[in-house]
Amino acid sequence: MTHDRSVPLSGWLILDKPRGMGSTQGVSAVKRVLRQNGYAKTKVGHGGTLDPLAEGVLPIALGEATKLAGRMLDASKIYEFTIRFGAETSTLDTEGEVVAQSDVRPSLAEIEAVLARFTGPIEQVPPAYSALKVGGQRAYDLARAGEAVELKARAVTIFSLSVRPEPVEGLHFSSVAVVEVKDGASTSSARTEIDHVTLTAHVSKGTYIRSLARDIAYALGNCGHVTYLRRTKAGPFTQAQAISLDLLDETAKGRGLEHLLLPLEAGLDDIPALHLDQTSAQAVRQGRVLSDMPQSSGLYLAKLGNVPVALMEILDGTATVVRGFNLPDVAE
Repeated sequence: MTHDRSVPLSGWLILDKPRGMGSTQGVSAVKRVLRQNGYAKTKVGHGGTLDPLAEGVLPIALGEATKLAGRMLDASKIYEFTIRFGAETSTLDTEGEVVAQSDVRPSLAEIEAVLARFTGPIEQVPPAYSALKVGGQRAYDLARAGEAVELKARAVTIFSLSVRPEPVEGLHFSSVAVVEVKDGASTSSARTEIDHVTLTAHVSKGTYIRSLARDIAYALGNCGHVTYLRRTKAGPFTQAQAISLDLLDETAKGRGLEHLLLPLEAGLDDIPALHLDQTSAQAVRQGRVLSDMPQSSGLYLAKLGNVPVALMEILDGTATVVRGFNLPDVAE
């Protein structure tokens, strides 16, 4: 069904953000596509910052879905990232200057063995080049000005961490001779070392992949930095749903963005539905409380038919509105 472009869109566009673009630039790009293709002025936001040097899944919320963008910030994420061993940079990625070097290289077995130390609840110190504020100023602004930046360790959770079966940049091996002397006799063998490796990490909010890469390298008696970073999942959204800016523009000019738009409730896939009748839906839209609800306590998506009405919390039989949605009862 074709959408009336004079009516603002509501839902999610999952952008495959290219390297070199910031999250706010991604939002601006979507706004520009809407404007250039005759869509009504629409509120647009993103569901979680992705560094300019990173690529991948960037949820873009339109219209009423922007009321849920904050929930995406709390969602877990999955990343693929490559650590290049032997050099640490000031930014912990390819943008910074080399600040430390090492001739040591780990073996694949050593890498796999150390990952368990970084799985589960851990503490990590965020990178100096981050958007965190220190004394009211962004840490990266202070770092760029040459000031020493000291950030406190923070608790995060790494749900899983593993070597990617088919590394993005491949595993670069080299063999070195290892000589062992025992009881006056020497034996020699070859030890395979790795120049860089690609890992997959499922992490909680607040996790810095650059810090994780730094700490893994340290644990291996080495130093390193991130050369590749891609987010493959953000909350319920995956890279299979992600679209390029070119496809976004092409579709807007042709069939219309409604054919790429995921519904508002796609961002709430883990929340059960609470089906309302017309009278109850009207009460909820007025912000009123529903009493004597038989459902167990928890968060629910209240709906009238297929139309989301509100995000509601039920506590001991009483349902209150957490976030209301202003959507028409009948789809255009």
